[in-house]
Amino acid sequence: MMSESNDDKQIYELPIPVCPVRGSVLYPTMVMPIDAGRAISISAINAALDRDRTILIVSQKDREIEEPSGDDLYRVGTACNILRMKKNPDGSIQMLVQAFARVKVDAYISGELIEAEVSPLEVTQGDEVVLEASFRELKEKFADMIESSRNIQPEVAQFVMNLEDAGQFADYVAYHLDFRLEDKQAVLENATVEERLHKVLVLIDTEIELAETQRRVQREVKEEIDRNQREYFLREQIKALQRELSGSDEESDEIEVFRKKLEELDLPEAAMEEAERELNRLARMHADSAEASVIRTYLTTITELPWNTRSKDKLDMSKAAGVLDEDHYGLEKVKDRVLEYLAVRKLKADQAKKGELDENEVNKGPILLFVGPPGVGKTSIAKSIAKSLGREYVRISLGGARDESDIRGHRRTYIGSMPGRIIQGIRQAGTKNPVFLLDEVDKLGASYQGDPSSALLEVLDPAQNSTFVDHYLGVPFDLSEILFIATANYAQNIPEPLMDRMELIEFSSYIEQEKLEIAKRYLLPRQIKENGLRLKQIAISDAAISRLIASYTREAGVRNLERSIGTLARKAARRIAESEIKRVRIGERSIEQYLGPERFSPESEGEENLVGVATGMYYTPVGGDILFVETSVTPGKGGLVLTGQLGDVMKESARAALTYAKSNAERFGISQEALDNSELHIHVPAGATPKEGPSAGTAIATSLISALSGVPVRKDVAMTGEITLRGRVLPIGGLKEKVLGAKRAGIKHIIFPEKNVSDLNDVPGHLRRSLSFHSLGNLDEVLEVALVGGLKALEQHTAVPAKSNRGKTARTPARA
Repeated sequence: MMSESNDDKQIYELPIPVCPVRGSVLYPTMVMPIDAGRAISISAINAALDRDRTILIVSQKDREIEEPSGDDLYRVGTACNILRMKKNPDGSIQMLVQAFARVKVDAYISGELIEAEVSPLEVTQGDEVVLEASFRELKEKFADMIESSRNIQPEVAQFVMNLEDAGQFADYVAYHLDFRLEDKQAVLENATVEERLHKVLVLIDTEIELAETQRRVQREVKEEIDRNQREYFLREQIKALQRELSGSDEESDEIEVFRKKLEELDLPEAAMEEAERELNRLARMHADSAEASVIRTYLTTITELPWNTRSKDKLDMSKAAGVLDEDHYGLEKVKDRVLEYLAVRKLKADQAKKGELDENEVNKGPILLFVGPPGVGKTSIAKSIAKSLGREYVRISLGGARDESDIRGHRRTYIGSMPGRIIQGIRQAGTKNPVFLLDEVDKLGASYQGDPSSALLEVLDPAQNSTFVDHYLGVPFDLSEILFIATANYAQNIPEPLMDRMELIEFSSYIEQEKLEIAKRYLLPRQIKENGLRLKQIAISDAAISRLIASYTREAGVRNLERSIGTLARKAARRIAESEIKRVRIGERSIEQYLGPERFSPESEGEENLVGVATGMYYTPVGGDILFVETSVTPGKGGLVLTGQLGDVMKESARAALTYAKSNAERFGISQEALDNSELHIHVPAGATPKEGPSAGTAIATSLISALSGVPVRKDVAMTGEITLRGRVLPIGGLKEKVLGAKRAGIKHIIFPEKNVSDLNDVPGHLRRSLSFHSLGNLDEVLEVALVGGLKALEQHTAVPAKSNRGKTARTPARA
């Protein structure tokens, strides 16, 4: 047996070719074959053969590197002699080398091949007693390894056990056992034989412990398999007994049916694991036990959910627009938003086909919130949206929901537990991308059982709802493809965090022209059909429908209008059924014959221009109208009386108007004596109706100044706008509804804040053409238009004109 030697001084004088090896460490005295296929290794072998056949074998730190440099190699290697070499047809080389010395690399020289400047690695024996004890201990450990492991061939084990040199023994043990490359390299680099033996002892102890653990795990696995097999045989015996008792194999069939359904569903990994766990529990239970019934219901829910079933969107925008127009008149903003969604969906689908976009991004749906008064079509347009997209439609009403479990479901630990209404709705739809209507979301309640609006935060958050976890299911379900639509009457009742997750679309009240068209196109045909009539048996004129709208209903939508039309249809049906006539014609004058006297009498303009009476405008969720502000001046001590159920904001507007009148009294011809010795009474009919809001400020100020100055207000002018102490006119809301009410009352001129000019776009064109609009910025301009004679009439009442105001004239009012 050759011994390790560092006496060949020639190898330390010149650089030696380096052959990098992967995943292995070669120790001195070993004779080993090496296959070289990389260019850098082949170059090193050829260079060594051209010189003295000496080559340095060094291990790579990372075996994945194909073209290593000096930095990728360890700094200690093994000097070897090439005994034999054979070139293969594919260009690779097989060589047999004999290692003879550990060497330390002082420097690597890179070029076409790697060479190394080396120096001897001095290795000492260490403490002789410790060395001998370690040697004996290592031999015993290695002998134990041989007995318990089949990985070492007997002839190799016999060869190693016959080694008498302690250092060599440690090297061969380290080579033949499955240690990590770093540990094998550490054995090569140890400075003393004592340290080398200690290192190998630690490694072999670890290996023995791992082998023992592996054997224990194998025993446990075998025992588990045996136990499962035993349980399987027992279950089969139980099933056989049950078949003998019941005469059927129904339970076994049920398990197989569930298992087959689960395999066909292609469930997500988490859902499949949970379902299989519950299915295995069910298989071990008696079919009539209470818990088996719970599990059976759970598995039925899992298998009936549309985990991967989708409706294919109809991306034909013209057809979708046709469906929306066919079902609803008006509502242009909503229809535009649906068509925009379709357009985006179509472009994303095209990008996904080209591989430019992930498929999951294509299917994500928006979350819309429809806010508006009752009866304007919020719920019905959602159904039309589903129809236009070719999707299933699901509606749940959240009005009065007070329990978080309504949304998230109940945990299965409770008796009678069930999924939340979201999962139930999806199960009902049968697809994972329906149009899902959350009706009356502003009427959610809260109780000690939780706040359902907080549970909706996850449902309506696009960043979270792809992993929505229902308490009953216990596994994530993807809601991101659902087109959620929520409806509400009052947006201010919706919590701010929930509001922030939805895209708001406002529904305004229908104007009379829109109501007339809706009645003719939809309501009248539907009521004729529902009341057993044919189209030729009843005729209601447009004038009759218009009178129904103006005098028998007062609402933002058309529900009461439909009820009134239904009443007319029923009365007509009765007359026809009693064989009085074959056809009923209902005109404007014959309405009272069927419905009785008018229920509502809209305000109309005043009969004449009066002092102290100004016309304002207001709107409510059921539409707009005009109101009169009356001011009376009576002897008193300068007090201000407000009547007509005015709210706090409206009272403040009256005080601001009085302050403005006082500060401009001299200019308006109002004497200080009249202000000090008079009591001002402002009244807004009707007294039984509460009134609130700042938009009556201009009407109150005009009425007040008219009463104090004696200049009458024009009867054909209606006004709206909030005022300040300096006389500025601030913007207001509901301009469209207010203009409609004023037009119905016969008003000819509309005064409104100049900052509301953009709102005129919402006013129908025929109204803009039939009325005169005045967009004004201060009260002087308002008085110029509203008073008979304008500001000049006020100046004529001035007893002593104020010098500071001489020569000033009112600006020409801007007209919209």
